[in-house]
Amino acid sequence: MTGRTRASLVLTLLPLVAFGAACSGSADAGTSESDSAAGARIINVEVRTIERTEFSERIRLTGTVSANRDVTIAAEESGVIRELPVAKGSTVSAGQVIARIDDRILRAQVAQARAQSELAKEVADRRSRLFTEDSIGSELVVLEARSAAQQAAANLEGLTERLNRTAIRAPVSGVLESREVEVGSMVGSGTPVARIIQLNPAKIVAGVPERFAGDVGPGTTARITFDVLPDRVFEARISYVGIAVNPRNRTFPVEVVLPNVSRAIKPEMVANLELVRQSLRQAIVIPQEAMVRVENGFVAYVVEEREGRPVARVRPLTLGPSQRNQVVVESGLEVGDRLVVVGQQQLASGDRVAIVSSGRVGDSAGPEGVR
Repeated sequence: MTGRTRASLVLTLLPLVAFGAACSGSADAGTSESDSAAGARIINVEVRTIERTEFSERIRLTGTVSANRDVTIAAEESGVIRELPVAKGSTVSAGQVIARIDDRILRAQVAQARAQSELAKEVADRRSRLFTEDSIGSELVVLEARSAAQQAAANLEGLTERLNRTAIRAPVSGVLESREVEVGSMVGSGTPVARIIQLNPAKIVAGVPERFAGDVGPGTTARITFDVLPDRVFEARISYVGIAVNPRNRTFPVEVVLPNVSRAIKPEMVANLELVRQSLRQAIVIPQEAMVRVENGFVAYVVEEREGRPVARVRPLTLGPSQRNQVVVESGLEVGDRLVVVGQQQLASGDRVAIVSSGRVGDSAGPEGVR
């Protein structure tokens, strides 16, 4: 065979060798993929053992603080303000004088009326004795004298009351929030003079949606917090429940009264209220993240043993009330079940699983923050 003939033969065989190697590689790859598909998949999960616990369903509301009493005091007599003995912001007691009106003219009128009343009484007494003892005069004269004495006494009483009203007094105990007049101001009957706010106790008013009308009544427990007082939690009972529903927002009013000795709670603050709607002593409660939504509702996965290996089993759920991130399971789960709380979205019933973390329902779990 000549050199040229050998070269031609080599060039002819090279493509055939390459084609055979490619076919051999494809066959090996197909065998590897088939082996992988035949292997059972194992999914890492975190589980929590189910226990019974207490559960409270609460109604969340937003309320507004108002003073227990907020009184605007008006003058009852006309005159010039001569004295304001209480500084704005001071604490006052019921009956304490907070302003005085010039009373000189009324004092003179009271003195005159007192003298007239005393004279009229003396005249009536003498005419009565003369008629009774000496038969001097007539019964009509005696009656007229008595009537004049009574009129004089009534006039004195009216002027004395007007004189007393020149001293404007606090009708309730509280804080003098504002003064509407200054010394020298001329006021008339009905002119606002000052405002007094009673801060202790404080009153919180909130609106409850009408669908909870059967759940909320006087005595219902309320848990109260304030965003501006983050470290304080208050508990009280509802003192008043309105009987009418507001047609604009379909709510009815409730009131809660709180002690406020320190005056930290101020009028118009926003309050967060939680009212207990119902309490369950022995309930199965799970985090909402542990549930998977399906066409007919919700399911959860639990871990069971099959042939000594942990596998996932699906459980249809019947749900009860929920609160924040927690929901009551009325049927579908039992005490002692190992509930999958992380990894359930990738599961199908019968999948093999590997438990990487376990605990009880309510413990913190994993990077997703499930509780």
